Amino acid sequence: MRGTPYPTLGELLRRARATVAARPGALRLSAVGTSRAGRPLWLLSAGHGPRHILTVAGAHANEPVGGVTSLSLAERFAREPALLQESGCTWNFLLCLDPDGASLAGRWLTGRPGEGLRGERLPGEGLQGEALPGEGRVAEASPTLRGYYRRFYRPAFAAQPEFPPIASDPRPVMPESEALVRLIDELRPVVQFSLHGVEVGGSFLQLTRAVPGAAATYRRIAADLGIPLEHRPFDGMGWLAESPGVLVLPDSSPTEERDPSGFTSQATWLYAMRHGTVSAVVEAPFWSVAGVSDPRPVAEPRREVAEASEILLGRAKQLEAVVGELGPRSPETPEEIAHFTAARELMDIGPGVVDTWNSAELATTVGNAVSLGVAARRIPLRAAAMMRQALGGAPALDTLVETWARELASTFDARWVPVTDQTELQTRTMLALARALV
Repeated sequence: MRGTPYPTLGELLRRARATVAARPGALRLSAVGTSRAGRPLWLLSAGHGPRHILTVAGAHANEPVGGVTSLSLAERFAREPALLQESGCTWNFLLCLDPDGASLAGRWLTGRPGEGLRGERLPGEGLQGEALPGEGRVAEASPTLRGYYRRFYRPAFAAQPEFPPIASDPRPVMPESEALVRLIDELRPVVQFSLHGVEVGGSFLQLTRAVPGAAATYRRIAADLGIPLEHRPFDGMGWLAESPGVLVLPDSSPTEERDPSGFTSQATWLYAMRHGTVSAVVEAPFWSVAGVSDPRPVAEPRREVAEASEILLGRAKQLEAVVGELGPRSPETPEEIAHFTAARELMDIGPGVVDTWNSAELATTVGNAVSLGVAARRIPLRAAAMMRQALGGAPALDTLVETWARELASTFDARWVPVTDQTELQTRTMLALARALV
């Protein structure tokens, strides 16, 4: 795997098919549903045991690492069938839960000349898959945040299939969500893994039930790979921080997830609890920030929150002004509308996010304050990046994206984490938890 970049959605499927064809008895590939646009949802299964493990990749369109991890582990099971035979398990990998979103978000992997990671070089940018001088192998060079955000896409919260609406919400459930729920009901997995990636920051693990020894094992894996742990992740703010980087659901009953946009859902990894399933959400950073793991106390937490809030609201206002100066423009194509809808949501949630920050005990450590500073910059940057594409790449928005991306990278000394390290973090975590639970 050394030197392997993220595959595009098409590359992921081609590699899965080739692996199944090479080992027809060890792996099986089947369609378990279709997306809103009619794309198949592919399940890659290894082993033949009566108990099941489920791994869900690609729940968030801008997070391709889970697909690489899933395919790599499935290939390992095909080479080493004893790994699964000992446990009596079948391990199932849903390769991409949101293929429609991934088809848009994956453009940062290829892009147009001068924009993507495999196109022409941008000044000061490395390219994934670039051959090193004098070497016969392909090495993974370091992409930049600028290149990543120029083609960024992440759907609005209500269009993310891992979060179906609660029963009282009149909006229809997406077919991707229905397919995953059917799969959970059919398999009743012992453990469900949801593989995620965060652009900038550290790694963290969310568990719907405490698993003895899991926190210590996870910390050791991250330390071995040199990946920092979020001291207190913002995700799951109502969850218990068992240790730095590890969150556990505070009780055994499923809860609702509420986004600052106002959308309320019951996440599919909470839905699985009705079958006694333990769900584990494994986050791997693309660019790591060492400061997020700093446990030193902060003298004035409220000031840190106030400064982060000012950055978030100020940049949202700045983006609003730039969009207003462009004059009346409307997205026309379905792709532009998708980018616009997601960007508009992020531009509007600032006050809700700030209210959440002020109501919680945040920024009590240096690591918390750093994470808060990253989030305050990431939200408006995502919005600007998608608005840029929704409105035809206006120069003023282009400048805003490039300026904010460079500032985010330099302010926090963001360092690219090799894809092999991202996948190793997720693979070792899944194997350790599976051994503990099966």
